Amino acid sequence: MKASLFITCLVDQFFPEVGESTVNVLRKLGVDVNLPSGQTCCGQPAYNSGFNKEALSFAEQFITVFQDSENIVVPSGSCASMIKVFMPEMLATHPTLAEPARALADRTYEFSQFLVNVLGISKLGTARRDKVTYHASCHLLRELKASNESKLLIRNVEGARFLPMRGEDECCGFGGSFSVKFPDISNAILNKKLANIKATKAETVLACDSGCLMQIAGGLSRQKIDARVMHLAQFLDQESS
Repeated sequence: MKASLFITCLVDQFFPEVGESTVNVLRKLGVDVNLPSGQTCCGQPAYNSGFNKEALSFAEQFITVFQDSENIVVPSGSCASMIKVFMPEMLATHPTLAEPARALADRTYEFSQFLVNVLGISKLGTARRDKVTYHASCHLLRELKASNESKLLIRNVEGARFLPMRGEDECCGFGGSFSVKFPDISNAILNKKLANIKATKAETVLACDSGCLMQIAGGLSRQKIDARVMHLAQFLDQESS
């Protein structure tokens, strides 16, 4: 099976190790992974801010770059939602891009969904000794309806102890530009999330979106809470810790 990796902006600029781990995991599972050149932002920031002309430009570039891809894997529920949900909606009446957008949406998968629902993988043979908890990012849960795939993969990691978090499905307060425009509200939401993380006594907080990881990591550092954040792909990529 072949899959093209879409590298999101945050992975490209801040979390390249997430992209590397995504490739490592997929290749260990026998997937022929390629990274199409010319890929740019999926257009979500522009779209969410009402800059539809700019978002359209990103969509056109995305379709051009990935039009021949057998499958597209995205290590982000947020960006996968843009491609699978919002891009087809935005282009629904476009004379030339509507059908290509729908076709690409059908071949695009968030990382955990690709492993479980496409490859049929629930256990990778990874062994760790972490006490872990999981944050369900908003777009992954609400737009892609993925509530079980990530936790299934986590629970099947040998030696890891999964500690459910109260308010697992509640926002971390990032929301892209929301955290910049409304910092007080963002911090209040984050503080609730941090309190719930601390209550689990977990050593590692897992999530499937780099924006959430960035937001939570900053809060943990400022409050001197002894826990680290990690993308699911990184967690599955490492043999032991």
